[in-house]
Amino acid sequence: MINKIKNILLFLFGMLYSLLIFPQVNDAALWLSINAEKKINPLLSVNLSQEFRINENITELGTFFTDAGITYKINKYIRFSANYRFTNKRRFDDSYSKRHRYYFDITVREKTKSFVFQFRTRFQSQYADIYSSADGKIPSYYSRNKFTTKIDLDKKITPYISVELFSPLNKHKIFKIDNARYCGGFEYEINRMHSFDLFYMLQREYNVNNPQTDYILGIEYNIVF
Repeated sequence: MINKIKNILLFLFGMLYSLLIFPQVNDAALWLSINAEKKINPLLSVNLSQEFRINENITELGTFFTDAGITYKINKYIRFSANYRFTNKRRFDDSYSKRHRYYFDITVREKTKSFVFQFRTRFQSQYADIYSSADGKIPSYYSRNKFTTKIDLDKKITPYISVELFSPLNKHKIFKIDNARYCGGFEYEINRMHSFDLFYMLQREYNVNNPQTDYILGIEYNIVF
């Protein structure tokens, strides 16, 4: 079993290393988050998250947000969630842009003997600087699709890899991908209530002028009660 875990981790990090062939390195970042989920009943739960994203080679707080929502489990394979996020995003003059985001997810999950496959599709609408910008009351729309594969080891450690694609839905950009996230990591279950998630992510812009590449280390603490 130990050799199996080593081989899986080597595969994950090998895949991530292969992504480093992009010619331009723009930034390194650290994402820290705390996530709480309260189960109302077997089908319904509410969640609250707080996240801090430190960028500029992990020297300044670039973005922080609070996220709240509800999740309804339709059946053992499908669940639906609705969320609201209030975000502060750092500007070039060191002030913060305030953003309101509403998004809806449908997640489909299938488990085999050794693997868990998950597909999540998201529709989101976001308003930026509603009262301080000329176009603040005009929302931006996105479709986001995320594919995740987890390896079920029947242990406390669950390795995974994922790819997420961002597609703007504004009329002049529709059906184009302008951002992608490639991620690998593992979940560590402390007990039934507490767990950690450690991941490494490459975020890459596409179909834009001067595309940016970010290399991100993420640490999440999760509590379910």
